[in-house]
Amino acid sequence: MKRNLLAIAIPALLVAGAANASIEIWNKDGNKLDLYGRVYALNYLGDKGNTVDGEGDKTTARIGFSGETQVTDTLSGYGRFEWETHTGKNAQDETRYAFAGLNFGQYGSIDYGRNDGVLKSLTAYTDVLPEFGGNASNNGLYVLSARTDGVATYRNSGFYGLVDGLDFAIQYGDSKQIDEPLANQTTDEIFGSKESYGMSAQYSILDTGLTVGAGYATTSKAKTDERAKSWMGGIKYDAYDLYLAALYSHTSYDDVKIKGVELVAQYGIDFEIGRLTPSLAYIQHKTDGSDADLIKYVDVGLQYDFNKNLTALVDYKINLLDKEDIGAGNIKANTKDTVALGLIYQF
Repeated sequence: MKRNLLAIAIPALLVAGAANASIEIWNKDGNKLDLYGRVYALNYLGDKGNTVDGEGDKTTARIGFSGETQVTDTLSGYGRFEWETHTGKNAQDETRYAFAGLNFGQYGSIDYGRNDGVLKSLTAYTDVLPEFGGNASNNGLYVLSARTDGVATYRNSGFYGLVDGLDFAIQYGDSKQIDEPLANQTTDEIFGSKESYGMSAQYSILDTGLTVGAGYATTSKAKTDERAKSWMGGIKYDAYDLYLAALYSHTSYDDVKIKGVELVAQYGIDFEIGRLTPSLAYIQHKTDGSDADLIKYVDVGLQYDFNKNLTALVDYKINLLDKEDIGAGNIKANTKDTVALGLIYQF
């Protein structure tokens, strides 16, 4: 769903409009401003004992804007802000994105603020399920893999105009990721809040539909100089209505090593009105050298796009954890399955 709803991988897409459907509210004298948003009516059906996913109303609403101002023929400035509010039992508000930067054309762009961690471009390969997924960035154990406070990011597309399809990014900042971590620990508690940095690169191979990517990020713990290190590698194929993706992730800190594997397959079927996309995925993250899994499930989902503004979905998370596993957010693993039903209106 994230792949279909938001295009946030590179600044060119950011300043052009962060969602597939956006409203241009100003475009004059080299200044452009787009408004976008969505209402996501969502409900989880599951056992009341399912403390990982919970149950009931999960509805959210988002609003944001992206803007661009042309300074010269080769220099422009841009910015983005996005805010979200949650309903239901644990209602809360959140500033998801807030950053500004400069774009130097083929020489790349640099921005600062609250933005995606540099490894998010890789976790996006498999973060495409109708509702679930995204576990490589939503657990707090992989450095600079989720939305992160106070990061400076340099991005370049096409390797300075020399190699079409070769993109890379370099990032420096603190390590305070925003997404929900494992074991109810914040990323600060796991890694600390000293300096962190990372880099990633992707190469889209001609017109084959194949893209390969890899990345590395590291940060130091708050009370020691020992560094936590994360590596990721992924591959995706997107052509002829077929989408296939695989992601491998690894983190080491202290004497702990975490590794994860995510596999996704989707196929789009066009109708006279709308498009149906079935999906199948396998997700597993575990401590290396241990039989205890942190996250393990099979996901079966359906997404129906009536048009670019309206989407209906159903997503079934088949939990494969055993009671002996650690589990995400719990001392003992929760083995309950969860079904998500949703309707999305976006502009």
